[in-house]
Amino acid sequence: MISKKMEKALNDQINEEFYSSYLYLSMEAYFEARNLKGFANWMHVQYLEEMEHGMKIYNYLNERGGTVKLGAIAEPAHTWKSPMDVFEQTLKHEKHITERINYLVNLAEKEKDRSAFNFLQWYIDEQVEEEGNDEEIIANLKFIGEDGRGLLMLDRELAQRVYTPPVQSNE
Repeated sequence: MISKKMEKALNDQINEEFYSSYLYLSMEAYFEARNLKGFANWMHVQYLEEMEHGMKIYNYLNERGGTVKLGAIAEPAHTWKSPMDVFEQTLKHEKHITERINYLVNLAEKEKDRSAFNFLQWYIDEQVEEEGNDEEIIANLKFIGEDGRGLLMLDRELAQRVYTPPVQSNE
């Protein structure tokens, strides 16, 4: 059985993950409106990943005998100044999620919830990847600067990203 404190924290994280998916869907729409289909594709993959992250916690909470309590999802931003602004906001958001995951890991340790601690290790690794991806794109955008040709080349590269569902484990 999961503690009430851990249950609440995981429910809060489900909301954070679903908000993340909603934010990335909004960013996808921003790029679609600017005919940057590759950037839109990249954000669509992010949207799918974040939905999966939320559902993974949802399923874990159910498996542990907790009660899932879905809360309202806040309205995300829908305008940005530039692709660089979008990715700077993306990195800022992912750093926020990393802080939230670290809080959950610390709470699992405090609650002596070894199962939750083990479950959350995947999210720690995932956040390293998420922040790294954003930092790489920001570096590319800085290198490109105002060169529209470079932006279109990066757009083509981002169009190659494909969503790969995580391997299901027996958690």
